[in-house]
Amino acid sequence: MEYTRRSVLTALGLGAVAAATGCSASSGGNSQAAADGPVEGEITLLTPLFEGSSGKQLLEGKLLPAFKQKNPKVTVKVDYTNYSALNEKLTTSLAGGLMPDVVMLGVGWIPPFAHKKVLAPLPDELAKRYDYEDRVLEPSRFEGKLYALPMVLDTRIVTYRKDMFAEAGIKAPPKNWDELRAMAKELARSDGSGKLTRVGFDPFSIDLRQCWETFLFANDGNLFDESGQQVKFDDDRGVGALQLLLDVIKDKSADYSFKSSAGQPSTLQQGRAAMMMANNSLWVQLQQQTPELLKDDKVGAFILANKVPAMLQGGTMVSRSASTKHAAAAQALVEFMGTPESILPTAQQRGSVPGVQDLRTSEYVKENGFVKLALDNMSKARSEGGTAAWMEIREKVKTTLETAVVGKKTAKEAIDDLANLSKEAISRL
Repeated sequence: MEYTRRSVLTALGLGAVAAATGCSASSGGNSQAAADGPVEGEITLLTPLFEGSSGKQLLEGKLLPAFKQKNPKVTVKVDYTNYSALNEKLTTSLAGGLMPDVVMLGVGWIPPFAHKKVLAPLPDELAKRYDYEDRVLEPSRFEGKLYALPMVLDTRIVTYRKDMFAEAGIKAPPKNWDELRAMAKELARSDGSGKLTRVGFDPFSIDLRQCWETFLFANDGNLFDESGQQVKFDDDRGVGALQLLLDVIKDKSADYSFKSSAGQPSTLQQGRAAMMMANNSLWVQLQQQTPELLKDDKVGAFILANKVPAMLQGGTMVSRSASTKHAAAAQALVEFMGTPESILPTAQQRGSVPGVQDLRTSEYVKENGFVKLALDNMSKARSEGGTAAWMEIREKVKTTLETAVVGKKTAKEAIDDLANLSKEAISRL
């Protein structure tokens, strides 16, 4: 197999960078290393999970020493990054022939990288060693083969202020979009000039791509067909999902400018939103910044529903490079990072959902209301991606949908634009 910087970057969503730099080819071998040799050697781990000093302390102070104790002849060098830089870092590594031995990837990323034969398939029996929901394993597979083990999940749910609901006489969360829209109107507040001081619903404090996908799934829609070759979101379900976001803005019960900055108290915490789309990690943020809201039971959460209940499931998986020179050592690390002993502290550090149902009875899950809600509803979880062209398409979703949110295009026009961009990306596979 041969990689060129141009072909790899184009396929993974960075073709413009390659064209601008005009980099030349780099080749790799045709064979894929089997993981049946000695568990030894120096391997590299590329991870976006363990940010900051606390993350580094967990990985290098606890997890890797435990791995070393079981595999004394393996040395692990860690390359830290974040999700905003991960794709470019990987494609640059590929072009330079320096692919990490073990890499942690996001949900939706497996098909693009497995399609390029960058990742090595894992023994399918690993998918049976713990209690996984089928929905959790789906993003780990490509063309029927297992390429990754789930570590931590990050779901998208709707959070709400119970005290604001009670004040408005609302006794239960909305069961569908009509109820959601009506409640959002009732819960919104404005000052004397008509300027919003509290939105009834804040869908925009999570990434717009992820927000729309959650609504698409709740409208019983799909991004692509099972083959990953056909766009499916350009029907009434996909348009309707985006239109709902435009409708709550039109109702003056939502505002695109009402967003939470990373690390700062959310609009829900500030009392500037009665309902808010959120990542399950908001629970930890509440504990750290506004614990009184949890203590006084003022915050609740529910799964978005319209035609069906649906919860977007993102997260991080661990995979082995197809080009590693120390395949047995790399696979040993993949298997170790996919154990409950590694997953639980990683989830606790981030406020994430453990990737295995075996941890449902842990104290961490019992004490974290949003994580428990997510695990109880994994059968309703849906994931983004599903096509080998996802890395290119992924980068265009937010900016394309945004044209409708800011009033430059209709919902149908924006969805049609995204569908055309997606079809072009798929045609280049």
